[in-house]
This record gives sequence, C-alpha cells and structure tokens, in this order.
Amino acid sequence: MKMLRGSGLIAVLALTAAHTSAAQQTEDRLITVSGEAEVRVVPDEVVLTLGVQTSDHDLGVAKAENDRRVEAVLAAAELHGVEREHLRTDYLQIEPRYRDRYQGLDFLGYWVQKTIVVQLRETGEFEELLSAVLEAGANFVHGIDFRTTELRQHRDRARSLALQAAAEKAEAMAAELDHRLGQPRSIREDHFGWWSSYGSWWGSRARGAMSQNVVQNIGSAPVQLEGPTTPGQLSVTARVTVSFELE
Repeated sequence: MKMLRGSGLIAVLALTAAHTSAAQQTEDRLITVSGEAEVRVVPDEVVLTLGVQTSDHDLGVAKAENDRRVEAVLAAAELHGVEREHLRTDYLQIEPRYRDRYQGLDFLGYWVQKTIVVQLRETGEFEELLSAVLEAGANFVHGIDFRTTELRQHRDRARSLALQAAAEKAEAMAAELDHRLGQPRSIREDHFGWWSSYGSWWGSRARGAMSQNVVQNIGSAPVQLEGPTTPGQLSVTARVTVSFELE
C-alpha cells in the first residue's frame, strides 16, 4: 500500500511538472508589441475662463463695481451668441491688501475678484468674443481650452486604430522569422490623452515603448481664425501593448 501511494504521488508530481513545462514553453512562444494611434479632430467648442478684478478702500464700492463689470461681461457674451446656461460665475474672492511700512501697515484697499466661465459652441466667433468680453470689463484670461464634444467617440477610434497597428506590427515581425501569429494572450491600454494647439494634456497616462503608429484625420479642414488664437486641430492619442502567441 505504501508503494502504491508513493507511485501515485510520483505520477502526480510528474504530471504537474509536465504541465508546468508545457505552460512555460507556451509563455516562451509569445511576441509582445505596442501600437499607437493619433486621431486629429476639428474642435467644436471653446471654454474661456475669465477674471474680473476691482479694488477700492470701500468694500461696498469694490463689490458694486465688480458686479457691474461681471454683468457687462455676461451681456457681451450673450450678444455673441452664448446662451445664459453656458455662462457661469465660478469663484468669488475678497482680500484686504496692505503695504508694509517700517512704522506699521498701510491699508491699500479691498480687492474683489470673480471668475467667469464661458462655453462657446461656435469656435469661429471666438476672437470677436474674446475682444468683446475684455472691452466689457474682464481683466484676466485664466484659460482658453479648445475641445470636442465627441471625445469618447474619437478616443474609442484611436484605441481601435492602435490595436490594429499592434496586430500588423506583430504579424510583420513574426513573418520575418518564419512564424505565424496566433491568438492574443494579453491586451493592455498604456496611454490615452488629448491636446489642443495650446499644448495642454488631459487624461494622459503613458508608459514609454516602441510602437507602431497610425494617424487619422477626422472631419473637415482645420478651423482657420485670424490672429494668434488659431486652434488648428485637437490630437486624440492612444497606445496599447498586446502579447500574441507564435505558431
């Protein structure tokens, strides 16, 4: 009985070892590649973040002047086609300021600042709108973001192109070594991001890798605006890493 149990144990160990060896051999017959794609998109909206700042020794006067300018900025935006629901005041700051003196502090007055966010759907009106709100009383431009309202669609397209690029790269590399490409074993999204001509990145998470690249233009030609504020196109990018079996 002891011999039978021992023989059974040996058989189980041998089977496990054979299975481990086969699995290790399969792992060794993998090719891992990266694919990257870029989808260029014409922006269909711009978000403008403005600041209105006023000051006076009398807090009531500073606040009243600030309110007057804010209303003038909102009215100017509406005249350029921005609906009231796409206008909002985001932030209010009231700050007393002083100048240091050897004998004490000189009170300079109260600074009042409000932030206004303008969402413009007609990007061709952007430059005229910017001039109008500055003339109406905005004295800070905190941010200009050109965007697309179909980011999810373009992100999915970029990811799909990146996967295609990875598969084509793996197939070409395998063929060079007289192998055929098998089923994918693992898929990882390494990076997704988008940026405008102003060079800002959103949602970016990247790892360095050599990759196969694809670029696709979506929509019409880039929007052309007069002056230095031309948005051009948005760039939506994706990168993936895929491991395939080799047959």
